[in-house]
Amino acid sequence: MNILSLFNGISGLHLACDRAGIKVDTCYYSEIDKYANKVTEQHYPNDIALGDVTKWKDWDIDWSSIDLVGAGFPCQAWSVAGKQLGDKDERGMLFWTTLDIIAHVLKHNPNAKFLMENVKMKKDFEQYITHHTEQALGYVEKILINSALVSAQNRERYYWTNFKVNQPENRSIMLIDVVEHITNPVERPCNIRINSSSSSVGLKHVGNATDINGHEQRKRVYSINGKSPTLQSCSGGNHEPKILISNKGYRKLTPLECERLQTLPDNWTECLSKTQRYKSIGNGWTIDVISHILKHI
Repeated sequence: MNILSLFNGISGLHLACDRAGIKVDTCYYSEIDKYANKVTEQHYPNDIALGDVTKWKDWDIDWSSIDLVGAGFPCQAWSVAGKQLGDKDERGMLFWTTLDIIAHVLKHNPNAKFLMENVKMKKDFEQYITHHTEQALGYVEKILINSALVSAQNRERYYWTNFKVNQPENRSIMLIDVVEHITNPVERPCNIRINSSSSSVGLKHVGNATDINGHEQRKRVYSINGKSPTLQSCSGGNHEPKILISNKGYRKLTPLECERLQTLPDNWTECLSKTQRYKSIGNGWTIDVISHILKHI
């Protein structure tokens, strides 16, 4: 199979194909983040870099040979955590670029498959994206999948495809299944909540960091007997999930643990600095969700 990976990140599409048992003959990818590309170059040195997605009309490829297009188009413009400007945001405009490229592939190969991904968003945005995807590409299936079904992370994402997809089975994986056994970890202070709370998706909020200022959500400390909150794409700023390790202390999840939350192979991003590892992992896909989807092709 020949695949085209838009907004390639750390090669989640190629890796998911491998895990799904799909033989990749040629992988073309578009990605402008030099750190993400470093990961790709380490694991898939023969994949073909195309550069900036907005320059796609200049790409010298055989469009009729493409069997699968994958695109996790930028989420910042659509997310409830952002300014929600949609395609009025420059990054949101890349949704239209994505549709143009997939339509071009389908024009040359009507049997090609596509997979688009984005965050859980307000209903108006989801309907807007679904409607225009149908208008541009024809038959479209939409599904909301929570990575919590296949990993220890709560991460709801919309997926749009031109083939039917079912929900994955619940593997009941918790943080305790993925945390490293670290000897003498650096323990940071937190207050234990008298009445800890559990969410419907398995998050167990048991305390709050006392050495962090700012938004309340950044201070939350979780039990390893529950799920992790969604990994953030932004690095630093105390966004990394925090787990309770004693009656009065917590630590942040390590990059390796974050890789496991995304069902990546251990040390997939080890060629990067710690800061860039957190960022690239948070920007990426939950591989076992994507491989589950691809098995439906």
